[in-house]
Amino acid sequence: MEGYLLFFALVLGVNLLPAFGPPTWSIIALYAFNSDLELAPLVGLGALAAASGRFGLAHATRALGTRFLSVRIKSNLAAAREALEQRRRNGLLALGLFALSPVPSAQLFEAAGLARLPLLPFTAAFFAGRIVSYSLYGYTAQTIRSTSMGEVLREEIASPLGIAIQVAMLGALVLFARVDWGKRLGVMGD
Repeated sequence: MEGYLLFFALVLGVNLLPAFGPPTWSIIALYAFNSDLELAPLVGLGALAAASGRFGLAHATRALGTRFLSVRIKSNLAAAREALEQRRRNGLLALGLFALSPVPSAQLFEAAGLARLPLLPFTAAFFAGRIVSYSLYGYTAQTIRSTSMGEVLREEIASPLGIAIQVAMLGALVLFARVDWGKRLGVMGD
């Protein structure tokens, strides 16, 4: 039981990070590869901890955004939220992005928090998508125990491509907030 609690705390903590945390799938793969813990609870707890951490990150970003963003950026984000809420198709595409996106999820949740989108549907879609992907990663790790997962984890965290993707996603988040969505999408902001 202690092993599962430590695993949950580790995954939760990593998913509260706004950037540069190792991907949760790599933690699940590491545990599936190197521990005697059962895969099904690892996947369920990993998805729950990841979704809870991202939900918390989105709320923290929302609180900080309310405090520190300019009126213009708040208006741009309100227009983006309104555009998503007015067009059901856009909302469904956004839910799909949260469920299936291969890009780092921290910035997706930060953007949702800043835009003050309803977080529960996005978190539920994220959770469902992670159940599937974490199952695949965990099962794969259990079947290829001949590879050093520690080395894979170190490479993922320190690789120039991994760092570049994180920096690019943070830049994209800044650009997202600066776009005048009301003008671009023909909706009025707050």
